[in-house]
Amino acid sequence: MIGRKNEQEELLRRYERNKAEFVAVYGRRRVGKTTLITETFQNRFAFHHAGLTPVESEQGGRLHDPAQSEVRRQLKHFYRALIHYGLPDGSEPSSWLEAFYLLEDLLEQKDDGSRQVVFLDELPWMDTPRSGFLTALEGFWNSWGCLRKNLMLIVCGSASSWMMDKLVNNHGGLYNRVTCEIRLAPFSLCECRQFLLGNGMKMTSYDLAECYMVFGGIPFYLDALNEKLSLAQNIDRLFFERNAMFRDEFDRLFNSIFVNPETMKSIVRLLNRRRGGYTRKEISEFTGLSGKTLTSCMRALIGSDFVEYYVPFLEGKREAKYRLIDPFCLFFLRFVEDQPKRNEHFWVQHQASHAITAWRGLAFENVCFFHIPQIKRALGITGVRSSQSAWILRDEAESTQIDLLIERDDRIINACEIKFYSDEFVVDKTYYRKLLSRQGMLVERISPKVSVHQTLISTYGLKRNEYSGVFTQVITLDDLLLE
Repeated sequence: MIGRKNEQEELLRRYERNKAEFVAVYGRRRVGKTTLITETFQNRFAFHHAGLTPVESEQGGRLHDPAQSEVRRQLKHFYRALIHYGLPDGSEPSSWLEAFYLLEDLLEQKDDGSRQVVFLDELPWMDTPRSGFLTALEGFWNSWGCLRKNLMLIVCGSASSWMMDKLVNNHGGLYNRVTCEIRLAPFSLCECRQFLLGNGMKMTSYDLAECYMVFGGIPFYLDALNEKLSLAQNIDRLFFERNAMFRDEFDRLFNSIFVNPETMKSIVRLLNRRRGGYTRKEISEFTGLSGKTLTSCMRALIGSDFVEYYVPFLEGKREAKYRLIDPFCLFFLRFVEDQPKRNEHFWVQHQASHAITAWRGLAFENVCFFHIPQIKRALGITGVRSSQSAWILRDEAESTQIDLLIERDDRIINACEIKFYSDEFVVDKTYYRKLLSRQGMLVERISPKVSVHQTLISTYGLKRNEYSGVFTQVITLDDLLLE
């Protein structure tokens, strides 16, 4: 399996311990949570079950007690899994309490003293309205599971906010019951390259970076690439051809994670309009959401790795912003959604267009924010504590922007210019003066005890000339590709 070394080691460490373990694994949908667990434990499950995507049952064209219908559907599916793993056939459970009693019976029947791994996948989907699922899970663990030293319960879910609120940060009967939590992040550029090579797909560093701008480090999306086609052809095949695989993925993604998908999509569409994001007050004004409802929505979007919360450089918490960071959503909303006329060869035919060239520049900035550890390693400051953000100055007298500022505890600020070029970046006289002007504006606003280092992050580095010395350090795409 590509990557996930630390996560696998932690799972196996917990497996070897002689005590009951309650492990929660969460992260963005399609990020590879199920693969991590199934590859780590192979066929060593005493019981494995995945919840069904919630749907509303209809009868005669009218909703017929949808909450109860959904509970029955989930219970029936759970019961069939129990039968599959060896429970003698009998009566289907009528509640989640009965279902977990049956699970206890099954595990006791199979218990030979060895480690028993129980894997419940897509746990939030099982917790349908008025189902009593969480109470039953609480009873299962507190009254039975936690007393069995050979039990390892692993629960998994893409609705990260549910996993955090209902399990990890539970203040009720499951308070402090989770013994291990793993938040699975998307692949890095290096891991994407390894994954694609494993699928027989070779890419230049330039194409790999563009691939990341479109798909992010999401294994499910990368696995859909056809190794016989170029990246541009793959993008057309997956997004722009008739019946393209990812044509409806944006809707499917949100519908499968959130109970209020239309509200969440409206927030994401708003954030897509401004690369620097919006304050909470601005989001409330545009969407009409406020109070606990808005708080819950933003927490859910952050927990699912769609949105980032940050405080802009030299600003206070009142100016804190939320910005859209998910590469797939950014690409989809920019080029796929509401496309007035479908062109099945759009990406191949518009490679050199201004729209795509401009998008690459902005999207590469996002890639860099995902690879701060690699940037810090290239700067030789891995052990130095730091924070990072963009800096945008707008007032009546002057206006400027620095793509990335890394504010370090050793009293240095790396002012990073990020450029996605197909060749070495060239600094001319005009750009040289622009950089000096930006640096001057920054120096005026920070402590005199802090030094500013101009830093270039570009695809292939810097072409040396009389102006190139303005940059103290240069980081290339190859630096970002290191583990």
